[in-house]
Amino acid sequence: MKTSRIAKAAALAASLTLAAPLVFAQNIAIVNGKAVPKARAEAMIEQILKQPQQPGQPPQERSPELEQKVKDEVVLREIFIQEAERRGLQGSADYKAQMELARQSILIRALFQDFEKKNKPDEAEAKAEYDKIKAANGGQEYRARHILVEKEDEAKALIAQIKGGAKFEDLAKKNSKDPGSAENGGDLDWANPGNYVPEFSQAMTKLQKGQVTDSPVKSQFGFHIIKLEDVRTAQFPSFDEVKGQLMQRQAQAKLAKFRDDLRAKAKTDYKFSE
Repeated sequence: MKTSRIAKAAALAASLTLAAPLVFAQNIAIVNGKAVPKARAEAMIEQILKQPQQPGQPPQERSPELEQKVKDEVVLREIFIQEAERRGLQGSADYKAQMELARQSILIRALFQDFEKKNKPDEAEAKAEYDKIKAANGGQEYRARHILVEKEDEAKALIAQIKGGAKFEDLAKKNSKDPGSAENGGDLDWANPGNYVPEFSQAMTKLQKGQVTDSPVKSQFGFHIIKLEDVRTAQFPSFDEVKGQLMQRQAQAKLAKFRDDLRAKAKTDYKFSE
């Protein structure tokens, strides 16, 4: 009987000894008697991997170096948290106010993420938008130069100089008030006529290649002298090239509408500034 009890005790001790490494494996460390769970580091790694990268940078990937840095950070945080709690800082009004703001931010982000998960962009809608944009920007593209001045007499004098042999580009650099094109000799690059104000586009499309307007063209910006460099069939990217951008824009528009709808439906006496 005595031998049986000793055997049972030994077996129990052995099972506890074998279980201890398994329990410890769930923790990164023990800090002042308190366990730092491995799950805390895993949660931080997941958040890091979800963070968007700067344009041109490769996506963040899990690596032994990243895991080690996160473990270091998690254990350091536990050390600092224990000291803060020992000093009773968790009871301060400032701490409670910041915790409430953090709670609100996390919950709101979860709301929007849940909406986006359940309202994925639709490729058919993106294709319809693509077709609409393509139709509005199809046809001909024009490459023109212009000189913008404030007064009509000044524009007429410049036209006279051009007719007399002066180089259009040189006069644009010296006289044009358009900061976006003056340094490039008035070059406006390729564009659809619809990108310009009506007065400008109407005058430009009447010109022949290499021709300059005989008289100043008045618009809301001042007086233009326009030279048509060339005309070509509009260049437009394929749907596959811009599908990602269109679907991202669609997702943003859906989220914005969701936010606006929630605001519109809310019963409140508050008056928003916009």
